[in-house]
Amino acid sequence: MSRDSKARIAVVTGGTSGIGLATSRLLLERGCRVALFGQKLVNVESAAQALCQDFGSERVFARAVDLGEPAQITSFFRELDDCWGRADILVCNAGISPKGLYGPTPFQEITLQEWNAVLSVNLTGTMLCCQAVLPGMCAQGFGRVVLVGSIAGRALPKIAGTAYVASKAALAGFARSLVSRYAAHSITVNVVAPGRIATEMAGPRDGEVNRTAVARIPAGRLGEPEEVAAAIGFLTSDGAAFINGAIIDVNGGEYAPL
Repeated sequence: MSRDSKARIAVVTGGTSGIGLATSRLLLERGCRVALFGQKLVNVESAAQALCQDFGSERVFARAVDLGEPAQITSFFRELDDCWGRADILVCNAGISPKGLYGPTPFQEITLQEWNAVLSVNLTGTMLCCQAVLPGMCAQGFGRVVLVGSIAGRALPKIAGTAYVASKAALAGFARSLVSRYAAHSITVNVVAPGRIATEMAGPRDGEVNRTAVARIPAGRLGEPEEVAAAIGFLTSDGAAFINGAIIDVNGGEYAPL
């Protein structure tokens, strides 16, 4: 017996801004209850206030969580389970991409601290979130997992640093492993790989880096968070039940692996 999609519980990591916030809003519009978290409390409070105002506080569960702290992840999912129950949908969107005044740290200057910090959030944090939800998805015979990768993990990186590229490229192998283990339980695991999207992480739209990016993107513009959210939203829907182990590129044609 399938569950009413309007009653589904969705978890969105990094759901307080950019792609994550757009995804949270889309899933709420579809009737889901959305549990989201971000690292900065001020962003969590701001996003929660806006979403509660538009969709009702009973449908929004927002907390501050540092993905680099496993105990905080465990606490979040335990509290969510006590409050709402098991998650049906997991969108792993949170990620960090350290940059200095002159861009990402040159490879030879990357410290072990920086390397471990990026992987602990972008990759290990994703793994821990999946560990938290997959048993429940198996028990109920339904699950949608979407990992947000990056064009930097698909093509020669133009801007991103090595640690970020490595963490995002690793998501494909991670997803394949989960597909092989969980597909028989009606659980899908897919990756969405955005290109240059107009978010806070990307910097000012009219900045030099973004002007250079627009010049090489066939669509002639930056992408919008809502356009990435639309791809994520489809992959979490009932209509995407036979799409499993795919990478969906959302980049305006900058990378076209045809």
